[in-house]
Amino acid sequence: MEMIIDFPGGSRVDAHFGPHTVATDQPPAASAPTPFAVFLASIGTCAGIYVLGFCRQRNIPTEGIRIVQNIHSNPGSGMVDKIDLDIQLPVGFPEKYRGSLIHTAELCAVKKHLENPPKFEVTTTIAESLA
Repeated sequence: MEMIIDFPGGSRVDAHFGPHTVATDQPPAASAPTPFAVFLASIGTCAGIYVLGFCRQRNIPTEGIRIVQNIHSNPGSGMVDKIDLDIQLPVGFPEKYRGSLIHTAELCAVKKHLENPPKFEVTTTIAESLA
């Protein structure tokens, strides 16, 4: 998959892929989330996609289900030490599926990539003029 990253002005940096644009910005005048906030949100929303699929396959309504994500950072380094995902279920959610729902959320592709991170290669090229 190719993504095009551009600089639309101010401290905005946007990613374009397929028909989508993910806008990011930096404080103090942020008009969009920071790139790191988007990254963190991808963890919870990825788990959510798996939870949604699990429930749909079993005709379990998703009303009242939500995931609360808490980020714990190391005070010394400022780096994230731990991420908690609490799948909050409504009264009446079938008890027999609770363990399987946790297992399903743990299959999230974003989480799997963090457990086995890719290698990064950063290069530069001189772009040909588009004019």
